[in-house]
Amino acid sequence: MAAVGFIGAGNMAEAIIGGILEKGLYASSDVIIHDVRSERMEEMHGRYGVETAGGAPELVEKSGVVILAVKPDRIGAVLEQAREPLAERLIISIAAGVPIESIQAVTGQQSRVIRIMPNTPALVLEGVSALCPSPSCPPEDVRTAEGIFSAIGICRQVEEKLMNAVTALSGSGPAFCFLFMEALADGGVRAGLPRELALELAGATLKGAAAMVLKTGRHPGELKDMVSSPGGTTIEGVGVLESRGFRSAAMDAVFAAYQKASRLVS
Repeated sequence: MAAVGFIGAGNMAEAIIGGILEKGLYASSDVIIHDVRSERMEEMHGRYGVETAGGAPELVEKSGVVILAVKPDRIGAVLEQAREPLAERLIISIAAGVPIESIQAVTGQQSRVIRIMPNTPALVLEGVSALCPSPSCPPEDVRTAEGIFSAIGICRQVEEKLMNAVTALSGSGPAFCFLFMEALADGGVRAGLPRELALELAGATLKGAAAMVLKTGRHPGELKDMVSSPGGTTIEGVGVLESRGFRSAAMDAVFAAYQKASRLVS
């Protein structure tokens, strides 16, 4: 029996597979995938040496842990295809907006389900994932999930009622960061920097600033004040951002994403 099976083999599934193989958490022979695109399965088999299954029921039968890595609107169909064997497996779902109870409505109220929200930096092993287990999951199930998703970044446990907020902040957040990075680089180009250099400096600046917060544990406002000398260039720029509603716009963007996540139909 394969240790872990992936229903869906898109970018996020590939990121997880790449991470667990790179960290030595599983061997390629311990991973099995199924995707509706046969060419994608061939590609993944060639790249990682993972096993492939002809359908969801076959994959579930051969797996101890099943990761649902399909779009939210396909979850119902996938669950129906392999309802009985899924009831005996640890089910990990990364489908945004799909609550645990919706999965258990098909697989049984006592089925072991863990809902996880990862984000796209997992593709470079810098992801942020938040998980919440169903009450039927024993501690070893949670440790299994944490082990898998810690291979692609950091993983934290939260209550399910917070998952839509997680989706809005760390799930959608990378897109907001990319927009800011692009804007920083455009500002550098406007000031005369070559575009390639401006983008490199912008990216490294955001990475360094994030590392300062995470590694020092100091509040971002305190670190901002350290850079903002009286009458200097930084406080001049900060004044412009404040006058244009930068912080309120960022807050509103996260809250809008949260409201959208709350409206998603499972």
